[in-house]
Amino acid sequence: MCLPNCLPTVARRLREEPSRRRFLKAAALTPLAASAAAVPAAFAQPRQVVDLTHPFGPEFPTYFGKPGIQINILASGAYNSKEWVVNEHAGTHMDAPLHFSENGLSAEQIPPEQLIAPLAVVDIREKAHANPDAQLAPEDLNQWEKQNGTLPPNAVVAMLSGWGTRVNSKTFRNADENGTMHFPGFHPDAAEFLMTERQIFGLAVDTLSLDHGPSSEFPVHYDWLPAGRWGLECVAALEKLPAAGATIFVGSPKVRGATGGQCRLLALL
Repeated sequence: MCLPNCLPTVARRLREEPSRRRFLKAAALTPLAASAAAVPAAFAQPRQVVDLTHPFGPEFPTYFGKPGIQINILASGAYNSKEWVVNEHAGTHMDAPLHFSENGLSAEQIPPEQLIAPLAVVDIREKAHANPDAQLAPEDLNQWEKQNGTLPPNAVVAMLSGWGTRVNSKTFRNADENGTMHFPGFHPDAAEFLMTERQIFGLAVDTLSLDHGPSSEFPVHYDWLPAGRWGLECVAALEKLPAAGATIFVGSPKVRGATGGQCRLLALL
C-alpha cells in the first residue's frame, strides 16, 4: 500500500493538514441523516437493520478451543496496518459446500443470488433451556409453518436456541469434564426435510456447529454441504427478529478456494 520511503511524506502531510480542512473532510463522510428528507423514496432506508454478527477477536470461543485469529501490528503512527492470521471457521462465519466435500463449491463460488434471502427464525429456546443437547427437529419446522405459512423457497432457516447470549462465557462451548461439548443444533431429519421437501439453501445457528455439540459424526454437515448448500454458525441477535418477515444479507468471503470464512450478516426488517 505504502512503500517505506513514503512514510515521512505521510507524516508531514498529517502534521501540516489544517485542522479545519480535516474537520470538513471528515464531515463530508458522515451519515446523511440530516438530509434524509431529500432522499428519493426509492432509496429510502429500511425500517430497521439488525446486525447478526458477533465482534471477532482472539478471545472469541471456537470449536477446538483455540484462538481463531491472531492479530499482528505491522505499522502504527503515520498510518495503521495489521496482519490477520485467521481460521476460516471461527467467529460468525460461513461453512461453504467445500468444507465437507471433495469438490463442492468454495465460498467465492456460491451464487450471489443465494446470499440475499428470506430469513425464517425457528425458536427452540424453551427446549434448549431444558436440554443443552436439544436439536431443531421436523416437528419444530411443522410448528413454524402452522404459525407462519410454508417456508419460502430459497430461504435461510435459522435456529434460535438462545446460545448467542452465552458467547462471553464458558457455557457457549459448554464442555464437560471429558471435553464433550453440549449445545443445540439441527437434527439430520430436519435438514433432510429442508432439502427434499423445501427449496432451502442456507442453515444458520447461534451455536458453534450445525450439528449439536455431542455429535462426532457430523451428519448434518455431511448431508447438507455436499448437496451444494451452505451454513452460517455463531450467528448473533436472532432473538431480535420476528419468526418471519426479515431478509438476510450474507456478506460472505470472496477468497479463492475458501472452505468458509468470517461473514458480516445483516437482517433487514
